[in-house]
Amino acid sequence: MTVALSPQQASLVAETGALHIAAALDASALRALFEALSGHAPEQAGSRLHGVAALRPFLANAGPVGAAAAAVLGDATRPVRAVYFDKTAASNWAVPWHQDRTIVVRERIDVTGFGPWTIKGGLQHVAPPYEVLARMVTLRVRLDVVPDGNAPLLIAPGSHRLGRISEGDVAATVARCGTATCCADVGDIWLYATPILHASEPSTQPGHRRVLQIDFAADELPGGLEWLGV
Repeated sequence: MTVALSPQQASLVAETGALHIAAALDASALRALFEALSGHAPEQAGSRLHGVAALRPFLANAGPVGAAAAAVLGDATRPVRAVYFDKTAASNWAVPWHQDRTIVVRERIDVTGFGPWTIKGGLQHVAPPYEVLARMVTLRVRLDVVPDGNAPLLIAPGSHRLGRISEGDVAATVARCGTATCCADVGDIWLYATPILHASEPSTQPGHRRVLQIDFAADELPGGLEWLGV
């Protein structure tokens, strides 16, 4: 499978930092994806996935998810982190406005500009220089219908072009950029620039809101650091 962005779509990604890809996965692909994710029930803060071989065909450049990332980043694109989320009546939380600031690597190697270091879900995370994040994209594969009341992703369009935003400036930046609501149907993908400001509210319609989130990158890391991958 190949995905080619139209000039209008490419412009939208560059300017707003986000793109809605409707019906990216058909019924057959969705069944196979649910099977791949069986046994990996998402926890409240999200389950970090690694070594799930059944996901690889979906995330490869020829797969229905990876092809969308490769259309933006090129043929060297590879998945570098995956997280599985769900919001239910029993597990319903809010995510404040923020930028994603860490990546997952195989092992800690101290390299100038990389840090602080943290362990999340048993995996080695590190905050890289902003330029690394700026050359990444994140895809959210929707496994449930996400209307306004089911805690859709909120983004601040264009905030990905503003560099690293200090916590004290987040609210003013969101007010200046405005807010876009990323509603979706089952099988849709939302693609966005990894460092874009984003948030979500608690669901007002209790039920599943399953999301497979994958970060993609095309660059190698410096100083012997290696992406852990998915």
